[in-house]
Amino acid sequence: MSRHLPAVSGPKLVRALERAGFVVLRQRGSHVAMEKRTREGNWRTVVPLHRELRPGTLGDILKQSALSKEDLRELL
Repeated sequence: MSRHLPAVSGPKLVRALERAGFVVLRQRGSHVAMEKRTREGNWRTVVPLHRELRPGTLGDILKQSALSKEDLRELL
């Protein structure tokens, strides 16, 4: 399995996070604030609606949402 993050757009990532249980809180301009609440905790992240997210941005979003690279691949 590849160690690299897949190339993904902002809207595609929003749909993947929704499949993971996140809900859209609000959108301001080209940024979407999302949240997931569970018994284990609450996770919040902001996704920029760019054509392709930079690897560092995508990695930070995955950390904030408590998802692994493999989780993301399954959700896409």
